[in-house]
Amino acid sequence: MSKPIVLLAEELSPATVEALGPDFEIRQSDGADRPRLLADIVDADAVMVRSATQVDAEVFAAAKSLKVVARAGVGLDNVDVKAATEAGVMVVNAPTSNIVSAAELTCGHILGMARNISPAHQALKAGEWKRSKYTGLELQDKTLGVIGLGRIGGLVAERMAAFDMEILAYDPYVTSARAHQLGAQLVELDDLLAKSDVVTIHMPKTPETIGMLGRDAFEAMKDTAYVINVARGGLVDENALEEALKAGKIGGAAIDVFSSEPATDLPFFQRENVVVTPHLGASTAEAQEKAGVSVAKSVQLALAGELVPDAVNVAGGAIDELVRPGIPLIEKLGRVLAALSTEAFTDVETEAAGEIAEKNVTALQLAALKGVFTDVVTEPVSYVNAPVLAEQRGISTRLSTTTDVEDYRNALTVRAATSTGTNLEVRGTLTGPRQIEKVVGINGYDLEVTLTDHLVVFEYADRPGVVASLGKILGEHSINIAGMQVSQNTKEGRALSVLAIDAALPSGVLDEIAAEVQASLAAEVNLED
Repeated sequence: MSKPIVLLAEELSPATVEALGPDFEIRQSDGADRPRLLADIVDADAVMVRSATQVDAEVFAAAKSLKVVARAGVGLDNVDVKAATEAGVMVVNAPTSNIVSAAELTCGHILGMARNISPAHQALKAGEWKRSKYTGLELQDKTLGVIGLGRIGGLVAERMAAFDMEILAYDPYVTSARAHQLGAQLVELDDLLAKSDVVTIHMPKTPETIGMLGRDAFEAMKDTAYVINVARGGLVDENALEEALKAGKIGGAAIDVFSSEPATDLPFFQRENVVVTPHLGASTAEAQEKAGVSVAKSVQLALAGELVPDAVNVAGGAIDELVRPGIPLIEKLGRVLAALSTEAFTDVETEAAGEIAEKNVTALQLAALKGVFTDVVTEPVSYVNAPVLAEQRGISTRLSTTTDVEDYRNALTVRAATSTGTNLEVRGTLTGPRQIEKVVGINGYDLEVTLTDHLVVFEYADRPGVVASLGKILGEHSINIAGMQVSQNTKEGRALSVLAIDAALPSGVLDEIAAEVQASLAAEVNLED
């Protein structure tokens, strides 16, 4: 079999390629050359990019086999996540790869501003010796205001506390106890702005945070305060920043990220009390290598058909080892459920029962929905777009858990209601040291049948001779029965037969058997990939 194709649209570190391993065909492309990218991505299973390649709806339309986009970095501004989700393509990045690098650059900018390193350097290189002009200030006993005390903001707080700075922090999602661990005191934003000698912002870019440091914020700051932004472009209102610098409302600024990049000619670039860098927060050899290796591992998981816990467009989190074996099982149960009905579903419920219910089982719902749609829609179905397909079709979905279960350590169930009010249910479990996948219930009938590639299911009025009729017709068509179980509903005089067979039924045989045994339900399930 041919190896999955991983397209490298930009230059990535040798460690990244090494981390992918030998099981993939690695191809090079040029993400900046649009026609070449669109041609190269047609048969790619994965594409790995940094920041220069735009991965948008046009790319997804051209990519016939794409399963995952991997951004070797933190931001996703160059990846259309919505279009990826609709196309069923997983998007992964490396959200923790640059935290040390970004924190260290922030600290470097703080020190640089305090001691006028950049303007003094430029003056001396121009032949000017200006010791008195570039007198700086000590950071000891000064106040640092950290807006956003997440991973990067927390590292900045810890490092700058070593300079004997007082650390104030504003973050509505951090507890006082956590702030105390980092050597910071939580305060309201207005207090932070009024008291800080240096203000550094480390917030995500959202509609609420764009322009967070604007005219009002600069008015509230000390006239000597320095502003640092190594987080996201747009958090600092660039027009308001120029106005504040021009009016002497703040002492200076160090900016690494901009609303529109590349940025080379903003008005404040010419000011001596401003230091700017070209988005260098993640630009260290270590950060780049961490990012590449991280997403390479995510690509491995995605192309193996597994859920990737940190995929940005897949709900869920880390998958517990107790939960992981249930993912392929419940996906198959979803396919069995879909095969039992020719009517549209209006409601799908996923249930996890037993010890597994105490774990995070979100992944099971994704897998169940993937199974439900795999054989009934024309577009490729993935863990990514399965919930979207349900939403588009007006199907309500829910996930339930219970620790109560009979007969088995754990049991997984997928239920559905159809547009005509019919209720369907398929239940399964994993048994023994080898974790054998079994169906243990269909529509209220108890049974225990090993899940094989080919199953047929019949429900009919319970009477003698039905099993013989099933065997006779299958034998006439040279279909071997690998296993069979009959479950009875004696109260209603009904029975359900599930047969494991060696190959898919020839055309027309299912209808022939259904007519012979007068089946009220006849379904064939082909789980072979």
